[in-house]
Amino acid sequence: MKRIYLDNSATTPIDPLVLESMTTAMTENYGNPSSIHAEGRKARATIEEARKRIANQLNCSIGEIFFTSGGTEASNMVLKNSVRDLGVGHIISSPLEHHCVLHSLDSIKESGAARISFVKVDREGKVDLDHLRELLAAANEKTLVSLMHANNEVGTLLPLDEVSKICQDNGALFHTDTVQTIGYYPIDLDKIPISFLAGSAHKFYGPKGIGFVYINGDNIIKPYLDGGAQERNMRGGTENLYGIVGMATALELAYVNLEARQKQIRLLRDYLGVQLENNVPGVEYNGDPIGGHYKILSVSFPKSPKGEMLLMNLDMAGISASGGSACSSGIDVGSHVVGHLHPDSERHTVRFSLNHHNTKEEIDYVVKELKKML
Repeated sequence: MKRIYLDNSATTPIDPLVLESMTTAMTENYGNPSSIHAEGRKARATIEEARKRIANQLNCSIGEIFFTSGGTEASNMVLKNSVRDLGVGHIISSPLEHHCVLHSLDSIKESGAARISFVKVDREGKVDLDHLRELLAAANEKTLVSLMHANNEVGTLLPLDEVSKICQDNGALFHTDTVQTIGYYPIDLDKIPISFLAGSAHKFYGPKGIGFVYINGDNIIKPYLDGGAQERNMRGGTENLYGIVGMATALELAYVNLEARQKQIRLLRDYLGVQLENNVPGVEYNGDPIGGHYKILSVSFPKSPKGEMLLMNLDMAGISASGGSACSSGIDVGSHVVGHLHPDSERHTVRFSLNHHNTKEEIDYVVKELKKML
């Protein structure tokens, strides 16, 4: 039986054209980018060309893109190095952030290097912008605001333009985790003032183990990983050339096909919602299903004995979905986001996240199986 994959917020299948670009680089571009001979120079030129391709998609300078192992490293670098190198003494975030941000904030707080504040969020996960203004107005230290563009659990979106302006008005730095939105929404860094931004290739049909951090040229931080002079002295270690090439190709494909993919995924997500409502009594949604990320539908089912085994039963039926983040361990530990939004709820949550390869026939099968299970 062909499996139905609906866990694209965790990771996406690699695009065949991306794999082709990586395979070509593996066979024809094996030099060390730090070597001065012809093979090394060719590898270095390939990396810089990929950097340019990514910068062009985000409308920023090539000197502001630095390659990392993924979004986790990028956000760790920004948060910890802003405190260490830029004199940040106060960080404002939210309790709904990805664990790479929350655990970094825990580490910073434990060290006593900066104080941490959390902005209020409503039941849909939307940030209280008035409270953010209050926190910034009351701050006496240099402050960095770290808020994700789209929540990876429930899909709620942050108004980037508005938050960027609030930070500018209050002289604060602004870091945003765009791991779930790069390649899905256009982001113009020339028009939206952002200090730092994190991205990860495997969320937009690229390879795992490669990502990038955007660092606005006005903010000079020192390396997070010490070693050689790679990444213009910003990240020690031989560059993941094949991953970098794959990421650049994946990002270009994502934006070339953005409109068609958006339309297909949104139609399928909305169709899933309608079919669930018509076939499963008592179904509800977490987050903002109308204005949130078009690929995510976080579904809340009424409490029942069968609900405890829902994810396992879906898996046995050939359906891959999630109940929480896949980034913390090999088992599903539930969603800290849903737990914060609905602390007293005993309902069962399944996060369905779609891609443009999914079909209505797959959705029909999923709903049929859910109806039997519940």
